Amino acid sequence: MPLIDAELGPRPGPPGLPIAAVLTCLLLSINHTGKATLIEAWRIAAFCLTAAARHRLGLPDINPEDIHQVLASSRRFYRPFDRLTTMLDPARHDRRARLPQQQADALATAWEDDDPEHSRKRELLQDIVTALVLTPVRWAKGQGYLRHFRGDVGIDTTATPVFARPPRARRSTGELIASTEITAGWHHSAGNGPPEYGYSATLTVAARTRSVLGSFPQLALGLVLDTPHKRIGANAITTLKPLATLGFPTAFAAVDRAYTDQQPAHFARPARELGYKLALDYKVDQRGVQGSAHGALLIDGHLACPLIPGRLAQATTGLNDAAIRTPLEELTALIAAREPYLLRLKQSANADRAIRLQCPAAGTSPSVACPRFDQLHQRGPSRPAAVDLTDARQRAAHPAAKPRVLPPTPDHKTGELPRICHQHTITVRKDDLGHLDKFRQDLAYLSPAWIGTYKSARANTEGLNGRLKGHDLDLSDPKNRLAHGRVAQTILVALLVTVANDHFLDQWRHIHEPQDEPVTLADPSKTPAEPFSSAPPEGQSRPPPAP
Repeated sequence: MPLIDAELGPRPGPPGLPIAAVLTCLLLSINHTGKATLIEAWRIAAFCLTAAARHRLGLPDINPEDIHQVLASSRRFYRPFDRLTTMLDPARHDRRARLPQQQADALATAWEDDDPEHSRKRELLQDIVTALVLTPVRWAKGQGYLRHFRGDVGIDTTATPVFARPPRARRSTGELIASTEITAGWHHSAGNGPPEYGYSATLTVAARTRSVLGSFPQLALGLVLDTPHKRIGANAITTLKPLATLGFPTAFAAVDRAYTDQQPAHFARPARELGYKLALDYKVDQRGVQGSAHGALLIDGHLACPLIPGRLAQATTGLNDAAIRTPLEELTALIAAREPYLLRLKQSANADRAIRLQCPAAGTSPSVACPRFDQLHQRGPSRPAAVDLTDARQRAAHPAAKPRVLPPTPDHKTGELPRICHQHTITVRKDDLGHLDKFRQDLAYLSPAWIGTYKSARANTEGLNGRLKGHDLDLSDPKNRLAHGRVAQTILVALLVTVANDHFLDQWRHIHEPQDEPVTLADPSKTPAEPFSSAPPEGQSRPPPAP
């Protein structure tokens, strides 16, 4: 509310109903009916609240038997929400009429141009959405429910259809008329289902990987509503930035192939600058050898020795998604055999986001034996040492147990060898891989560590999407969000996700922290002396609205 109040400022004329009351009744409507509609919110405000609740929200009393009072009450209830959407809309227009497509396209540019006032309103709307969605998260963190959260997140976009018809041509004149949702579009999911007309909601989820001990609620940590398939990477970064203000750690960000396809400057680099490591998946034509830097081969997101056997380098080339989801034993063995040839991290990213990687044959504990490295760096054979054959660690550390790199015969001239062979380590800067930097990730693709991180985070992400489109709350049903306009849809979706977070917290508390104390309801005959507080109510469950 401080963000909204500061934007509204002093207004002439009667104050009307408080916007906070309308938003609160919308939250109640979503909580008890699953519908983010103004009519359901007004019914709760007019007929279901106690006198004390109405007093706290600043709602005047009405006589339900007086039809004129009831009608006037409904109109007064709609006006604050209309005032809010008008204030935040950078391209205000008549949302009840279908405009000519050319005129609608001109208005839609206000959501994408560089006009300072338009940008300010878009940012303010996003700040309001972030404040709403993070309110249950802040409360959960304050209660200690997220103490086991280690910073792993899953990011995905989900379809948010609208109750509006897509653009069509008039039968009489053939003129193309736009939708009442001028910035909506067709959302194509990765599956085989038909596209849906509406918006795309980018959601960031608190994920739990297999390596994390303890339980915590899987909450939505961020939300951005946008035109489908636009600013995919930028919207993901928008959801990640506010998490730093909550003091959460940063670990892995697991995303699907839509984010892997983004330009490095749009997603991969900003995510790393925020402290996140990446766990990525690839399309069929992106698997295998993807490029090179300083002579090292980029294989499934990792730089490897240029002399890695071709069978290992091409282990995933051309494999379809089914083979990746359920890898056979042969593929699993090839992935494990790749590991000794991968370059090892010598120094983490500095202020310029440059990292140092070490040749697998260098160092005091090389993972491969390389005649080329020994010749270039004049490293003689190590002195023989006694090995306890019953000690698995000593056996694995012996040079004879390590893979041996086989240079070509005859080998290339010294001046023709790649830089990685001349140096113990190489520095990989953010521009060294160019556009291929979008493929680089921090776990070996299809390794046990990657599977434990990526698949677990993706399962949490898809699980939250499914719960948002379940029985109690259904984000996929446009009848639950009938208000027209992108501002209205953004606010209603944010309210839905906020209530969903509250439900997830409630369910998690019932399972992991059962409460024995009985629920105590407030006495409706007494008016509270303290001002209205936004703190969540205590108790085992939420009571239904009074009849």
